[in-house]
Amino acid sequence: MDPIKLLLVDDHTVLRSGLKLLVGAQPDMQVVGEAAGGDEALRLVKELKPDVVILDLSMPGTNGLQVLEEILEISPATKILVLTMHEDEEYLRRVLRSGGKGYILKKAADVELLSAIRAVHRGEVFIEPSMAKTLVNALFETATVALDKKKEQGLSEREKEVLRLVALGYTNQQVANSLMISVKTVESHKARIKDKLNIYRRSDLVRYAMQHGLVPNK
Repeated sequence: MDPIKLLLVDDHTVLRSGLKLLVGAQPDMQVVGEAAGGDEALRLVKELKPDVVILDLSMPGTNGLQVLEEILEISPATKILVLTMHEDEEYLRRVLRSGGKGYILKKAADVELLSAIRAVHRGEVFIEPSMAKTLVNALFETATVALDKKKEQGLSEREKEVLRLVALGYTNQQVANSLMISVKTVESHKARIKDKLNIYRRSDLVRYAMQHGLVPNK
């Protein structure tokens, strides 16, 4: 089987030399080119059609994400593995949205980098384990916020008002008097609120109302 053809793109000569030594010791990998910037990288991609590009996001005068996207326009079959010092989850998201197949930190162990190269070459997505956990947590938080927002939007204005008064400690009779409705109607509203929010304890309803600005957060 032909070795994985690699193009190294990083403005640090020492780092490229280290990567070249590491990769050169692997029988299934071959460094076919090196670039210190975006323009040179694009020229070499067009000329060499590498299987995998190891790309640094932060190079002087170069927008790493733009280079990533332009590489894929020139050579759609090329897989891009970002090697970076950025541990920010937003960078990771942007790389994945732009078409990158791997994201690994420069401080990663050598064996991890080699695993990442092989994985992206197979068409898999490889994310630095610590960053993968960060991304999962961020996605979970985003999904939770979206779900809460959807729940809140599912409440009618009357139900929100009933929830607000309940959270303020009003009894059913006091809610009924305040809104000029019957106690039975109040009870019906409360039942629907609990079902829509999937919240059944009063203390949790109070907490929800505070978190969503329906009552002051004391």
